[in-house]
Amino acid sequence: MFSGIIAAVGRISAITPRGDGAATVRLRIDASRLGLDDVSLGDSIACNGVCLTVVDLADESFCVDVSPETLACTVGLAEAGPVNLEKALRLADRLGGHLVSGHVDGVGEVLRFDAVGDNRWLEIRAPAALARYIARKGSVTVDGVSLTTNSVDGASFSINLIPHTLAATTLGRLAAGSRVNLEVDLIARYCERLLATGGTID
Repeated sequence: MFSGIIAAVGRISAITPRGDGAATVRLRIDASRLGLDDVSLGDSIACNGVCLTVVDLADESFCVDVSPETLACTVGLAEAGPVNLEKALRLADRLGGHLVSGHVDGVGEVLRFDAVGDNRWLEIRAPAALARYIARKGSVTVDGVSLTTNSVDGASFSINLIPHTLAATTLGRLAAGSRVNLEVDLIARYCERLLATGGTID
């Protein structure tokens, strides 16, 4: 589990086909700002909101293997460039954002990214199937960043990004037409399941 509070921005520096017959690729991610002293092989690190397993480790970088399925349903992992990084939560950690699983639900499209003073007004269109899980003043994860929605209109929702978020994550690089990884609030999914089944399974 994660909180959606980005610890550092890293960079995908190499993408290598695994040659396993399944189009799996290995990413090397430079992560000098993350601090890897407490990271071990097999640990989970969220990269742009995608929970990935550390399979190789160096002083200032780590490697993860990414399956074709993950590449097909996410963005930001198929080419070199910056990525938001967060280590998995410890049970004693503060939950500064909200509960995030690191399982991307879909890819959204940025409709607006407008300056409002030092802030930015971000409007995203979500896939129609996800829209029902997004509520005004609710939580949503965008490229791994825990954010609060300001407004919702059909499948589109808006967020106000403060200067700290813009500086500490990759979201400051967005523009109209950008595609982003979305994870909806998992509590909304459980509520839907309970309501649909009446709390029982026949």
